[in-house]
Amino acid sequence: NITPLALILLDIPPMLPVLEGVVMELQDCALPLLKEVIPTDKEEVAFKDLDAAILVGSMPRKEGMERKDLLKANVAIFKSQGAALEKYAKKTVKVLVVGNPANTNCLIAAKSAPSIPKENFSCLTRLDHNRARSQVAMRCGIPADNVKNVIIWGNHSSTQYPDVHHCTVNVQGKDVAAFDMVKDDDWLKGDFISTVQQRGAAVIKARKLSSAMSAAKAICDHMRDIWTGTPEGEFISMGVYSSGNLYGVPDDLIYSFPVTIKDKTWKIVDGLAINDFSRAKMDATAAELVEERDTAISFLGV
Repeated sequence: NITPLALILLDIPPMLPVLEGVVMELQDCALPLLKEVIPTDKEEVAFKDLDAAILVGSMPRKEGMERKDLLKANVAIFKSQGAALEKYAKKTVKVLVVGNPANTNCLIAAKSAPSIPKENFSCLTRLDHNRARSQVAMRCGIPADNVKNVIIWGNHSSTQYPDVHHCTVNVQGKDVAAFDMVKDDDWLKGDFISTVQQRGAAVIKARKLSSAMSAAKAICDHMRDIWTGTPEGEFISMGVYSSGNLYGVPDDLIYSFPVTIKDKTWKIVDGLAINDFSRAKMDATAAELVEERDTAISFLGV
C-alpha cells in the first residue's frame, strides 16, 4: 500500500531563495512517490490538513549560551508550532520533533496543541538507536540489520542511556545475546555507551556541521515504522509521552522508550528486566528531563 507524498516545506522569509534550491533538488531526484513540493513561509499554508509534521527547525546552541537561554528561545518556537498544529492540522496528525533539545521541544509543542492526542507527538531518538545498532554490528563484524532490540532510554542528549541488555545479534541464522557475542562487558558498559552518547559531537568535530544524512535516514526509519508498524519480535526507540509506564519514569515527560508499533499506534514494551546499572542510568537521564521540563514550562506563560 504505497501512498504518494506532497511535501510542504516551511522556512523563515529570508530562507525562501535557498528553499527554492531544495525544491529543485527534490524535483531532480525524480522520486516515484513525490507528487508535489510546496515551499512557503506561511504557517497557515504549511500546517493545513497535515497528516505528518516533521519539526526540524530549532535554535542551535551558540558558544557561551546558557542552557536555559537555549530552552527559552526554543519554547517560543515550539509553542508557536504547537499552536499552528492545533489551528490548522488534522487531529490525527503524527508529529515528529527533531530540533534540539528535541524531547522538551516536543513536550512544549504537545502542550500547545491540547486537542491533538499527546500520543501523536514523538521525538527522534532513532538516530541514537541506529548509532548503537551500528556500533554493535561493527564490533561483531556483521551487517547492522543482524542486530536488533537495542534501546535508547531517556533524553536525546549526552545523558541518554544506550542499553544492549535485551539486544540480540543474528549469527548464522541464530539469535545470540549481544553480551554473549561481544564478550567484552567493559566495552559494552563503558566506551560503547560514551561513543553513542557523544556521536553527534564527534560528527560536528569532524565535519564542522551536524549530522545530516544519518539524521534524515533516522527520520525516514521513524516515520516509516509509524506508518507500517514494527516487525514481529522487534522493538525500536522513540521519545514518547510518559504516562503511567511500568519503568518508574516520571509522568509528563517525552522520554525515549523501547516501543512496538501497530496500526499507527505505539506501545511501550513492558516486562524488560532492569538491573541496577541500567536503573541508575535511566534515572539520571530522567532527572535531566524533569529539570529541562520545569525550566521550559516556567517560560511557557512568558
